[in-house]
Amino acid sequence: MEQGTLYIVATPIGNTADISARALEVLATVDLVAAEDTRHSGKLLKNLGIATTLKAYHDFSDTGAEKYLLGLLAAGKSIALISDAGTPLIADPGYRLVHSARDAGFSVLPIPGPSALLAAVSVSGLPTDRFTFEGFLPAKDSARNKQLALLKDEDRTLIFYEAPHRLRQSLQSLHNIFGQERQVFIAREMTKRFEEHFSGNLGQSLAWLNANDNAERGELVLVVAGRARQEETDAGMTAAMRLFSLLRTDLSLKRAVAVSAEFCGVRKNELYERALAEEGQGKSAGAD
Repeated sequence: MEQGTLYIVATPIGNTADISARALEVLATVDLVAAEDTRHSGKLLKNLGIATTLKAYHDFSDTGAEKYLLGLLAAGKSIALISDAGTPLIADPGYRLVHSARDAGFSVLPIPGPSALLAAVSVSGLPTDRFTFEGFLPAKDSARNKQLALLKDEDRTLIFYEAPHRLRQSLQSLHNIFGQERQVFIAREMTKRFEEHFSGNLGQSLAWLNANDNAERGELVLVVAGRARQEETDAGMTAAMRLFSLLRTDLSLKRAVAVSAEFCGVRKNELYERALAEEGQGKSAGAD
């Protein structure tokens, strides 16, 4: 008898239109869909016009649920594993099932698609050539601070998932341990109607949080600059300000900023704001 296949199927993180054609085909033709939350996934499948049978499979499933799914694969049945949103196994259940299926010699195939962490880092404006995903930070202050202390000197971009009710505590811990100047990007409710982004430093993120009634709602991804990258940025800005001071005697403010920013490889608008502050003119809308 031909053995079945376990498909790891990515589903939308918000906007249903992000489902891929291949994901639709697999979900409609497999014998069973194993879902983290059958109520949530049942609504998704209904909206997609798919009537495939659902079975719960999550972190709290006993070994019997895993054995049942492996038995179906052995009997030639195919299964699609999905999570509540995005790509399964990324801070979601499923590792044990995939491991066991591979050990048993079953075919395990990915059906790629939406991923909250990749979506967030792609629009963060922070370095993407090297990054590390750290999942959810611990809920308790002591454990969270301990983990962040271990990551303080990490030079790769850091990506975290966070629950809305813990956003304030996590930003405060990041601020205390990484310093207020470390750059952070916060993505809230990605691909949904009320999607929102914040980009700035950790000190500014706390002010944003205090001024935003909706910040502590919905799904959140935090993207934090690595230490070495931040130090390089700070060093570049320091050099740019020195060059600006030299050029300012002969050039207009905007021209001196433009030349200094291009030569030192820093953001022109950020340098412009710093130059204005140094000359005591306050903030402006930005450089031309």
